[in-house]
Amino acid sequence: MKKSDRFITIIFLAFLAIVIFALFSNIHWSSKSSVSKSRGNIAVVDIKGVIVSAEKIAGQLIKYSQRSNIKGIIIRIDSPGGGSAAFQEIYREIRRVRESGIPVIASIASVGASGGYYAALGATKIMANPGSIVGSIGVIVDFPVAVELLNKIGIDVKTVKSGQYKDIGSPYKEFTPEDEKQLDFVVQDIFNQFVTTIADERGLLKKELLKISDGRIFTGSQAKEFSLIDTLGTFEDAVLMIAEMAGIQGRPKLVFSQKQRKTLFDILFSDIEEVISLITPIPTLNYIWR
Repeated sequence: MKKSDRFITIIFLAFLAIVIFALFSNIHWSSKSSVSKSRGNIAVVDIKGVIVSAEKIAGQLIKYSQRSNIKGIIIRIDSPGGGSAAFQEIYREIRRVRESGIPVIASIASVGASGGYYAALGATKIMANPGSIVGSIGVIVDFPVAVELLNKIGIDVKTVKSGQYKDIGSPYKEFTPEDEKQLDFVVQDIFNQFVTTIADERGLLKKELLKISDGRIFTGSQAKEFSLIDTLGTFEDAVLMIAEMAGIQGRPKLVFSQKQRKTLFDILFSDIEEVISLITPIPTLNYIWR
């Protein structure tokens, strides 16, 4: 065998050995990770930041509710809200878990406002820190109006529509009193859905609840006085409480959603839909504190 051929063979074998070792290490790590996770019995689902899609959070809730080793779920909330439809879906999934017999505690960290609070309503118990921000019960919809700007730079947008309100909220037309009246009709309906859910879940009179449902925020302590939450406490308090509710002796092991390794492409484009939805000029109905 030529010296050059022998050198190439050695390099190939070394490369093959490295690949086999890497595969073996990955299998061993995955197996070890799976065993470690299987010992947990309280799942933690995070609701953080502005939420415009329920897909990821709802998926986690469904997954954990189907695992026999999960005895309870803590919803850790640090969110000012987001899309009204997204939070309605998250609320329903949390409530579905609760109604299946699995105890659920909503633990509000710094902020559990508007949609963040809406989601908490699905839990068995709602806990917040005394200094948490809670409330902001209401609906908001906003969009830019760029008519004057377009006129200044000489751009004229033509629109062909099938009905008077088909382009309501378009940045290319003036927002008329008729448009405002029609949009307010929709906003009030979404607002009524929010208030009705609170009244039903918290056992409050809707008439009394409406007195504080003007978008104002409360501290955790104030929210407890208004019966918007059940108790005050930290995340650790929530862990101990749900352990007792689930009949677990001592501090339970916590199961967190596995964080996937992200490439630069993932970081830039994985949440592109949410980014676009936040900057798009299309009007969106939001349960959000601003």
